[in-house]
Amino acid sequence: MIIGGSKKEVIKNIKQNILDNELNKKVEVNDPKLSDEEINKSLNRFFGIRKHSAIYFLESRVAYFFIDILSLKLNKTIQIEGIENIKDINNGAIITSNHFNPLDNMAIRKMIKKRYKKNVYVVSQETNLAMPGFLGYLMNSLNIIPLCKGPNYIIKTFKPELKKVLDKNNYVLIYPEEEMWFNYRLPRPCKRGAYEFAAENNVPVISCFVEIIDKEEDDNEEFKEVEYVVHVLKPIYPDSSKSIRENSKIMAEIDYKQKVEAYEKAYNKKLDYTFSYQDIAGYKKKD
Repeated sequence: MIIGGSKKEVIKNIKQNILDNELNKKVEVNDPKLSDEEINKSLNRFFGIRKHSAIYFLESRVAYFFIDILSLKLNKTIQIEGIENIKDINNGAIITSNHFNPLDNMAIRKMIKKRYKKNVYVVSQETNLAMPGFLGYLMNSLNIIPLCKGPNYIIKTFKPELKKVLDKNNYVLIYPEEEMWFNYRLPRPCKRGAYEFAAENNVPVISCFVEIIDKEEDDNEEFKEVEYVVHVLKPIYPDSSKSIRENSKIMAEIDYKQKVEAYEKAYNKKLDYTFSYQDIAGYKKKD
């Protein structure tokens, strides 16, 4: 599903970032830019609503109603492979996946509901709370844990909120690539944050890679429609004999390696970060 109009500038930014070897850098062009004061205001509103359970319950029910409608279209074509890899995980866990669409978390939600019948919490950049329109409404109403990079917020708010969710045996999706690259097929290097949080909370990482397959039907004038295959890879566990920092580095390396292997198997090609329009799923412009 194409959200946000033309992607020509986004793809141009992807191409430049690859040339610059900046594989985790932002490429979106219309993301909100907030001052510290605006960020604090958005976060206060977000957590303030959740303190009033009746208001939050109503807003979240309406949001999930719309998500269920979207799911009727998107989820019916989503395939899931490797679900047996997580058959032994019954407590809380952190999920990692490649990030390529504002609604790609719906593929992960379907995978988790297939195995556990639960919703998924999603860690999202705090600026997403200020997105306009329907997406902004969803960001403020669904099971979101906003992430602000200020150390005071991470220690006093984010980590306790994450721990509370995991302690209740819930599942939290964190994108270790950090920035979304629209319809980009290749996995990108994993930042350590997700694995540090997993080690701190002594929970496994459910490693996923989503394959994107072009369809024949047009989505808009720039893109064909696509469908997803969620590859559930081997879970990654923290090692109690190692420090949190050591675990985060080792787990990130393992996860990236697994995602690369999944990519190469799915597309039957070696990973190569040389830019090609073929790597933008569904894009009609070819090399």
